[in-house]
Amino acid sequence: MEDNQNENLEIEKEYNIDEPLERLELNGVRHTILGTAHVSKTSAEAVKTLIESGDFDAVAIELDQGRFSALNNPDAYAEMDLFKIIRQGKAGAIAVSLALGAFQQRIAEQMGIEPGQEMRQAISSAREANIPILLIDREIGTTLRRVYANVPWWKRITLFSGIIASVFSNEEISEEDIENLKQGDMLESTFSEFAENSQDLFKPLIAERDQFMSAQLRRQTVFNNEAKYNNVLSVIGAGHLKGLVNHLKTDTDEPSQVISDLNVLPPPSFWPKLIPWIIVAIILAGFVVGFMRSPELGLNIIKDWFLINGVLSAIGAAIAMAHPLTIAASFLAAPFTSLNPTIGAGVVAAAVELWLRKPNVSDFQNLRKDVSSVKGWWKNKVSRTLLVFFLASLGSAIGTFLAGSKIFSQLF
Repeated sequence: MEDNQNENLEIEKEYNIDEPLERLELNGVRHTILGTAHVSKTSAEAVKTLIESGDFDAVAIELDQGRFSALNNPDAYAEMDLFKIIRQGKAGAIAVSLALGAFQQRIAEQMGIEPGQEMRQAISSAREANIPILLIDREIGTTLRRVYANVPWWKRITLFSGIIASVFSNEEISEEDIENLKQGDMLESTFSEFAENSQDLFKPLIAERDQFMSAQLRRQTVFNNEAKYNNVLSVIGAGHLKGLVNHLKTDTDEPSQVISDLNVLPPPSFWPKLIPWIIVAIILAGFVVGFMRSPELGLNIIKDWFLINGVLSAIGAAIAMAHPLTIAASFLAAPFTSLNPTIGAGVVAAAVELWLRKPNVSDFQNLRKDVSSVKGWWKNKVSRTLLVFFLASLGSAIGTFLAGSKIFSQLF
């Protein structure tokens, strides 16, 4: 252990950098692994120094294809079909991504450096040196889904409410948060309060990614038992350094199989799909029973259903500062969509809002900056459409519960 520490110190002196380094030989490939701070100019400078030394013939970075594309194309959001995303049920993932982006923006303004600058530096320096860039991290959506599936429902509420709260906070980023970023990455810092003492979170968020990146390095640097590169530099968050090195030293399973296993998405739960249909069946049964008792009671039940559901969904859209016609559409759609689980009031409201107030190029360009403030979520047409979707859906859901309760109080 002491010899290894001395060797790492010698490497740091060799390149005149003050960042944690590990070096090891594996299947004919020399791996130099740099542990970086994601909010440190020093880390970005260390990356530049190492690549410009000319000692490396490939650079591996802690990014997946999606985040890599986002770094290369800052206007990637402008290319997305917002209604398609909402219709496919991906609005939540986009909202979480924007929330993380808002956190990044606040750090950038406070510290004068964009988180992930060392990754940008690795990409630009590797291109200047004309050497391959290897993407080794797991796709962020897969990680979030495995996190979601690995924790009980009550902890999910705590986690994601914490993300939302961070978006609407005007407080400066604390020194503790910044230190967390220096040791890990954006995902880890967001969930650090829970991950440290929770194996349920630590496993998919940190441990699995250490193993995943190790398998990716082994797969991408060796082909048919022959080394594809001589000397590979890996740029990862310092919090992954120990785990990644340990997996590189000890893992013997086929890399492709490890990657496949860690990419498996948990099967969707049966109950979330069944419960809406059960609710619909109960409500319709209430309508039938009401009319069987008396036409007047049946009409009153239907009136209550329409008014309560429609009004609360419209209130949700109004809170999102939707267009007046969108608010009206929410009122009219909610009583019907609540009886059809295949489409929600929020989807209808978002579609009408997009038709009436189609986002322009500047809305997409300013999206990350706008969502870093409370006012910006309502100002930007893209984020406001997401708010319309969520709040109209929430209003309709509350309306379904309240209207259903009132209906059954009249029947029993």
